[in-house]
Amino acid sequence: MFENFDLSKMGAMLEEAQKQAQKMQDDASQREFISKSGGGLVRVSMNGNAEVIDISIDNSLLDDKESLQILLISAVNDVLKMVEENKKLATTQMLSSIGGFGPKS
Repeated sequence: MFENFDLSKMGAMLEEAQKQAQKMQDDASQREFISKSGGGLVRVSMNGNAEVIDISIDNSLLDDKESLQILLISAVNDVLKMVEENKKLATTQMLSSIGGFGPKS
């Protein structure tokens, strides 16, 4: 596993990892993920840091609390999955770029 690993380069690799992690976090805050449920009656937008930045609810749902709750939960869960998948992909790419720690092809 560590056959060709040079410990003298560890400091530089850690520094590079910190730079990459900061860049990844900066990039995530700029990305927007959107999920819709109920055919677009509910729309939730989230940035890559998993912060909700917008929720849109069609007026037709305002009198149907139960449907609104179900659709809102669905949209939030879906957009959270998108953000998590993006984080996993970005982490894998970052690890691959700083020394081959990513998954082997």
